[in-house]
Amino acid sequence: MDRLGSRCPLPGSPRLSVLTCLLLLTVSLLTYPMLRPLSLQLHSAVTGSYVSGTYSIVFVNCPNEHIARDIARTILDKKLAASVNILPKASSLYFWNGEIEEATEIMLLIKTKTSKVHMLSSYVRSVHPFEIPEVFSLPMDQGDVHYLKWLKESMEEH
Repeated sequence: MDRLGSRCPLPGSPRLSVLTCLLLLTVSLLTYPMLRPLSLQLHSAVTGSYVSGTYSIVFVNCPNEHIARDIARTILDKKLAASVNILPKASSLYFWNGEIEEATEIMLLIKTKTSKVHMLSSYVRSVHPFEIPEVFSLPMDQGDVHYLKWLKESMEEH
């Protein structure tokens, strides 16, 4: 039997052949980092399940509430996120220029698609008053199916 036939069974059991080829294609796509999101979306569409990491929470510290609100509102206007929580008065201690500094900051918890994190981070860096703004994200592992659907719908362009 030739090499192709050993990977994708030849006619005889067409349904099994198709399923086997699709499985091999999906596994192949998962091995290529650039194609992984596409294969995960395909899996999600076929199974109807949430794929861990589709959405992320982005953390951003701001020096005051006015700046935090301005950044949050513009992020929502640009459809870079579905929701932003503004958490007041976080006490921060950090190293800056070799010294331990203390500050009171306002934290933004931004819920967005993982695919939008880079654009969101670039926007925050362009308007944030800090020389090096604190911007990092964590992928959402699980969530309520209705909430996740709302996140998706909230960021769609109309």
